Amino acid sequence: MLKKRVNINGASMTLVADPETALADVLRGQLHLTGTKIGCGKAQCGACSVIMNGKVILSCVTKMKKVPDDAIITTIEGIGTPTNLHALQLAWVKHGAAQCGFCASGFIVSAKALLDENLNPTREEVRTWFQKHKNVCRCTGYKPQVDAVMDAARLMRGEITVADLSFQMPADGKILGTDYPRPSAVGKVTGTIDYGADFGLKMPPGTLQLKLVQAQVSHAKILSIDTSEAEKMPGVYKVVTHKDVKGKNRVNGLNFPNNKGDSYDRPILCDEKVFQYGDAIAIVCADTEAHAQAAVEKVNVELEVLPAYMSAPAAMEPDAIEIHPGTPNVYFKQENIKGEDTAPLMEKADVVVSMEDLFVGRQPHLPIEPDVAAAYYDDNGNLQILSKSIGLDIHALMIGEGLGLEAGKNLFLSQFSGVGGTFGYKFSPTIEALVGVACMATGRPVFLNFNYYQQITYTGKRSPFFMDVKFGANKDGKIIALEHNYAVDHGPYSEFGDLLTLRGAQFIGAGYGIPNIKGVGYTVCTNHGWGSAFRGYGSPQSLFASETLIDVLAEKLGMDPLELRYINAYRPGDTNPSGHDPEVYSLPALIDAIRPKYQAALEKAKALSTPEKKRGVGVSVGVYGCGLDGVDSAEVWVELLADGRVQVSTNWQDHGQGADMGLLATSHEVLRQMGIKPEQIKLVMNDMNLAPAGGPAGGSRSQVVIGNSAVNGCEQLVNALKKDDGTYMTYDEAVTKGIPLKYVGKWSTAADNCTACDEKGQGKPFAIYMYGVFLAEVEVDTKTGKAQVAGMTMAADVGEVINKTVVDGQIYGGLAQGIGLALTEDFEDLKKHTSMAACGIPYVKDVPDNIEIIYVNHQRKHGPHGASGVGELPLTSPHAAICNAIYNACGVRITQLPALPKKILAGLQGKEIPVVKRPIKNPAY
Repeated sequence: MLKKRVNINGASMTLVADPETALADVLRGQLHLTGTKIGCGKAQCGACSVIMNGKVILSCVTKMKKVPDDAIITTIEGIGTPTNLHALQLAWVKHGAAQCGFCASGFIVSAKALLDENLNPTREEVRTWFQKHKNVCRCTGYKPQVDAVMDAARLMRGEITVADLSFQMPADGKILGTDYPRPSAVGKVTGTIDYGADFGLKMPPGTLQLKLVQAQVSHAKILSIDTSEAEKMPGVYKVVTHKDVKGKNRVNGLNFPNNKGDSYDRPILCDEKVFQYGDAIAIVCADTEAHAQAAVEKVNVELEVLPAYMSAPAAMEPDAIEIHPGTPNVYFKQENIKGEDTAPLMEKADVVVSMEDLFVGRQPHLPIEPDVAAAYYDDNGNLQILSKSIGLDIHALMIGEGLGLEAGKNLFLSQFSGVGGTFGYKFSPTIEALVGVACMATGRPVFLNFNYYQQITYTGKRSPFFMDVKFGANKDGKIIALEHNYAVDHGPYSEFGDLLTLRGAQFIGAGYGIPNIKGVGYTVCTNHGWGSAFRGYGSPQSLFASETLIDVLAEKLGMDPLELRYINAYRPGDTNPSGHDPEVYSLPALIDAIRPKYQAALEKAKALSTPEKKRGVGVSVGVYGCGLDGVDSAEVWVELLADGRVQVSTNWQDHGQGADMGLLATSHEVLRQMGIKPEQIKLVMNDMNLAPAGGPAGGSRSQVVIGNSAVNGCEQLVNALKKDDGTYMTYDEAVTKGIPLKYVGKWSTAADNCTACDEKGQGKPFAIYMYGVFLAEVEVDTKTGKAQVAGMTMAADVGEVINKTVVDGQIYGGLAQGIGLALTEDFEDLKKHTSMAACGIPYVKDVPDNIEIIYVNHQRKHGPHGASGVGELPLTSPHAAICNAIYNACGVRITQLPALPKKILAGLQGKEIPVVKRPIKNPAY
């Protein structure tokens, strides 16, 4: 141990610490300064940034022995407080630069050091600073952070006032469509909101710290598990195995009836087999994390290693063994049959184009906050689990049988106050059942916090699609027929694999009035990372295929690719791939809106291109449905409180997208007619103990389905309290008259006659869709093959914009993730792709500052206040526009993502571009 004097946030103190302990752990663990976050743990994300002696340092890798005596250290807590915000924190709130907010403290601390050195930076200097100091955000696309720094500097220079960075309430009191700050913003920018790891530090004495014994191979039989040595290790309370699980020890995947996969194929703790690298085999429960981790190494697991099928093609080979004995590796089939037989139409078509081996790979989610969960028994003997779940009620249902409990009866889930972005991986329960098992087996409160290696190797990823696509068109460009064939590599667990495969039928060719379609998709079990939801869910794969092929068709026809899209875009009389009418026909207007930008970009590319740096422009169309397929519903409670406030309660789970703002603005628009101000609305969210089911926060459904339910509940309250003279009853008046004070708001897509798709992919799965057109400007270095996105423009129709700042941020962030998907991101190599940087996360210099959003508002009849969703839309097909721009720039067509420099360079040199092995077409099923 060492004794060291330091000054932290202006307070001198003496610390005794282990010299090998990281400064971040001392700040968080000993001083409870939890505003400093630990994300990657490898100095790659900047969440742990603090200022030491005037310089930004990464405290997760700065050991205490390297901290100088009398060091002056500033953390986020020393920059501002909730009641006295620093200029940077004001600007962060104003520009919505804290979405999930997990990275906000690190960015603000880093920006403080920049402005201490340079109070008048340029935008490029701000971006260079964040790049140098490795500040990473996965939510915002970086533009809001740069905007915030520039405005904070203006405030500090005296050029603007605090009022300029504060929300100004309109005269009519309406916050819908404004930049009203989200309720959680101040907590996020001051580091005072508790995320999972922060909550873990505040658990009661006696809480057991958990560490997992995980598989180090991808496929094996378990012969024995010996925990005897581990249980003798210091501090170990118990080592939990499958034998300690009181229930079925399986997660219920909620599979479709015609899915050949077993809905119970994912073990909570592996008992007979290991199905993927990182599978949980045992849980060590100890008094400290260090003791638990030391004991992990002493658990002896004897395995018989089996062949590992690390891709769909490998698992589809005739000699491949069944990964789940008794279930074929190809376990689900989804057709898309619409209109006439396509074969004779293809023969008659003036032009036919086709592509094989299109591939969108295993994109990792890369949230800055790793997965985390806690569990305890409450005073009533109920098991309470806290986590990053974005589907509390459905997850309780999925894990209940496995634990031997019943959701909502003796099993309850809730979210932490602060939840770092998930981008969909938490649509599946990940570690909820693990902490549940450990708590039940020990009877003690438990806490499990993943390191980033576990986050990457264990949690679900975007499922790769292998796709073949064919268009038949008339000479005027009108597409008359589409054929497609695709295989989905869903990893070892079948949950939601059928739903994802259905997305291929719904979105390959979406956006265009194609009357005749014949397609088929297959879901394949493999031993690679399990497939989970990821923003866009199936559309990035599907639309990459059709949006790449339509550019090929345009070239063959000698037509401009944007104009070919305009010819085929949905118009009255057209139906989408599921066979029903679009609810609005906004794509022609979106193309009209982006056309001038497109033409200017072409001219600019022509002017800036050189033999060394070639410029190109690409476009794509994006479409996505809002909701779970068929009948999708939610419930919201609305209650007048004694103090005159209105309480609105529901489980609208937040993972950075702005659920609190969505619920507040949607409810307020109804309640303001009775004089309720935003601050008079009390939100009770994301706790099964306190709020009703809103459904999972995925598929951009929440704003539509929960939003409509909120409107319904608020309208019931308003109508009940309205007096004959047009005024409204007070709480006391309502009680006196016996008027109920609480109302249950409900809404279902049955209001628009929605139905699930049938075996031919036909139906009306969604009441509302989102539509967009993407424009990418790309520069290709012909010497290295590196592609750089120089600009992105998106024309978006998301209906009524509920909150401008939140919606802008969702689009910026989605576009940035699309850039990563197009150019850098991958999780294929289990030895290589094990850190944030190695997985290809885009840093600020990988995302252009030149991003523009054009809104084209078509009101949705069945949307709350005319709104659609937004979250999935910006990641539907920006990567396709980028790859189309690469081809426009240098003539290299990338058909398999990511478009790494070596692939582009091979194309430039006339060599064969490396491709993944194709799967068997039309496998036995």
